[in-house]
Amino acid sequence: MDTGVDYDHASLGGDGTARSNSASFPNSRVIAGRDLVGDTFNANPADPAYNPIPTPDGLPDDCQGHGTHVAGIVGASGSIRGIAPGVTFGSYRVFGCGGSTTADIMLAAMEAALADGMHILNMSIGSSFMTWPQYPTAAGSDRLVRNGMIVVASIGNSGADGAYSAGAPGVGRKVIGVASMDNSHVELRTFTVSPDNTPIGYSNSTGAPAAPTSGSALMTKTGTPTTTNDGCNVSGGVPASAAGKVVLIRRGFCTFHEKARNAQTAGAVGVVLYKNGAGRLVGTVGGPVPITIPVVSVSDAEGALLNNRIAAGDTTMTWTAQAGKFANATAGLASSFTSYGLTAELDVKPDVAAPGGLIRSTYPLEKGGSALLSGTSMASPHTAGAAALILEARPGSKADDVLRMLQNTADPARWFGQPANPGLREPVHRQGAGMIDIDDAILATTSIAPSKLALGESEAGPQTRSLTISNSSASEQTYALGNTSAIGTGNTFPPLSFWVQDRSVVYSQAGVPVTSVAVPAGSSATVDVTITTAPAAVEDKTLYGGWLTFASGNQTFRVPYAGFIGDYQSLRILDAGAASAFPTIGRLTGFVSATDRTPVHTPVAAGATFTMTAGNVPYVLAHFAHQVRKIRIEIYNAATNARAGEVLRDEYRERNSRRTGTTNDTNSDVYMPFAIDGTVKKGKGRELVPDGSYYAVFSAEKALGDSANPAHTETWTSAAFTIDRP
Repeated sequence: MDTGVDYDHASLGGDGTARSNSASFPNSRVIAGRDLVGDTFNANPADPAYNPIPTPDGLPDDCQGHGTHVAGIVGASGSIRGIAPGVTFGSYRVFGCGGSTTADIMLAAMEAALADGMHILNMSIGSSFMTWPQYPTAAGSDRLVRNGMIVVASIGNSGADGAYSAGAPGVGRKVIGVASMDNSHVELRTFTVSPDNTPIGYSNSTGAPAAPTSGSALMTKTGTPTTTNDGCNVSGGVPASAAGKVVLIRRGFCTFHEKARNAQTAGAVGVVLYKNGAGRLVGTVGGPVPITIPVVSVSDAEGALLNNRIAAGDTTMTWTAQAGKFANATAGLASSFTSYGLTAELDVKPDVAAPGGLIRSTYPLEKGGSALLSGTSMASPHTAGAAALILEARPGSKADDVLRMLQNTADPARWFGQPANPGLREPVHRQGAGMIDIDDAILATTSIAPSKLALGESEAGPQTRSLTISNSSASEQTYALGNTSAIGTGNTFPPLSFWVQDRSVVYSQAGVPVTSVAVPAGSSATVDVTITTAPAAVEDKTLYGGWLTFASGNQTFRVPYAGFIGDYQSLRILDAGAASAFPTIGRLTGFVSATDRTPVHTPVAAGATFTMTAGNVPYVLAHFAHQVRKIRIEIYNAATNARAGEVLRDEYRERNSRRTGTTNDTNSDVYMPFAIDGTVKKGKGRELVPDGSYYAVFSAEKALGDSANPAHTETWTSAAFTIDRP
């Protein structure tokens, strides 16, 4: 389920001839599918090209590129080779040529895939910060699994925005949610730079035209390798002196689109973005203003080299048609973008990790036939392909079986914060069980169930769970029992705090501590494990985790576990203190720009009057510092304190992507607007409230909270405001 598939591509069953709106569907590889939207569909109301009306044409081809790239990772066979090159595909197109889609269209595509007999559904798609498994696409995915399908989904690309940033449908209880690890090497096109024609490997940015294969230009730069807001509006953008040049800009602070747009406005003929940390990146510059100049990305080391040469004098870069193979400094580490769990219900997510950073795969023929992209979108199809190989090797395996095989045999990755120390492991709530190991998963004769443990809040005390070890080999196996702790994290928003944690883990059978377990051939054994965390006073409000280990011979099998230290309901939802402008009453005052129709709301003074006409309606502007189980808005007569009624009730809400006090507090990433439309609930309908002075009471129930416990609900009361209709 994606943007479609270019079934003209020779590596995906086509004849290799580029066609627009190809009718050569189905072919020998893409045997089923449906277009649910059409080319012009765009569900993003902030985009000037907003068009929420589907106009499908029956051909699930791909004018965007993402779906073709994903399909190639799953199973391309030809000049590009995927994980499971023997699969056949169904292509379920839920995106137009740009923009976003909706949950109802995704659910329709799920039903179509099930009706067409698909065994595995890959969804490289997600709703960021929506960590509730009750979200429609997550709940629908769980229903698919109950109906016999294996569902694999990306966990999200919001790692820079902190913990609890994963997304649906990857957080579904029965979905295999996948995190991203960086590739070891990458084949890249190159440009050269004077004076010695040093080759620089680059990747084209999605949303910009591909770089040319010839031509030269002088280079300029807008900052240094320590500049944090290079090329951003807040730093003055890109100067007019960049006209006619290729401008070097460092990643950070604002979007790639803003940097590229500023360079384009200044008259630059190209942009080279470089990473603000170790390794390489693939940028996406799509946005409300089309980018018409090439925008490419290089590593931090190459960016520093270019910076130094430009600083020393005139520097010329020359585009070439040559390619080179480059080692990646962050090989095997968690990709900088990959999202953190846990879910709002403290379930372990992601489940596993796979290569997703710097992946070359198929791309529509009209766009060059291949492309290098990064994202958990690329990690998910690696895992879907692995699931296909498992089904081929072990027919009849169910979704739970596939997840167990992948988790038991996965290899935990080193912590990105200190990769030279192999003893420190990336958090479980960022990599799950670790990097999938396909051959070990298929060949293993040991399985351990359950394959992950969600331990909840530590205020409940030490957690004891039972595990069943099954040995399908022809000989008895003895397993040495152990534990490997992961790095823990504190805070929700960045900067995260990182904790070197070590859990107390004790195994037992019939109440007697054991350090090993012998399991006869073709049999199983049960062992209890008790996990004790540090006192809440020491590591309060941190997420912890690790892996229970079962070593036999030269193989180690693992079960990841994770939980929350302290009282989970002690996490605040509504920010308090002078640093936050929210909650507050505000009104719609415009949009970000003529080309970005994201609404902007502005707080109003106490006693403000609203006419209830277009643009003059009161809103509660709330900042959610954590996911919310239920919200409710009621209004009261300000003169009598009599309850006028309930304005709104909602549930299973995501958190905001950014903290308050660090960005413009009218940024929609920081607050959520809830309209008070002048009506209240009345029976099964709505009733208009009379003109007058009112105040709002806004309540938010916490995740896993008890509705009967007042301490689990936060409440805010607004200043008075007036409704005065003309």
